[in-house]
Amino acid sequence: MSSKADKALWLFSSNFNCSQAVLTAFASDFGLDEKLALMLGTQFGGGARNAEMCGAVSGALMVLGLKYGHFDPEDNEQKSRAYAIASEYTKRFKEINGSIVCRDLLGYDLTIPEDMVQIKEKKLFSDICPKMIKSAVEVLESVLNDYE
Repeated sequence: MSSKADKALWLFSSNFNCSQAVLTAFASDFGLDEKLALMLGTQFGGGARNAEMCGAVSGALMVLGLKYGHFDPEDNEQKSRAYAIASEYTKRFKEINGSIVCRDLLGYDLTIPEDMVQIKEKKLFSDICPKMIKSAVEVLESVLNDYE
């Protein structure tokens, strides 16, 4: 396991969410203050608390934005490249995990109270989420290496 994966898992076990964990594990590589990364990632955990896109995936996409993001309104080539890299990332994550959607990965929808009971009883946040965080980091490292 990479040091980035270790750091992300440590952050998650320290009561930060999946998105915060992935984004913050890479923050210093891109000159992003860790406190700012934690704040930025807060709203994306648990699929933005709507069981939509996995927060670990959101965190990874934010890292890709730091590396390859589009900031010049005249640079459509960079914009297209950034989108292509994001698509490649989500494709790889889906190939490994079957989905990028939180409710699909957990097998339950955290917005439904009855499902949340099952998530807690089955300890899915401590069983499934660390696996998704580790996978998100590994796929991210692979994409970062491939697009150097």
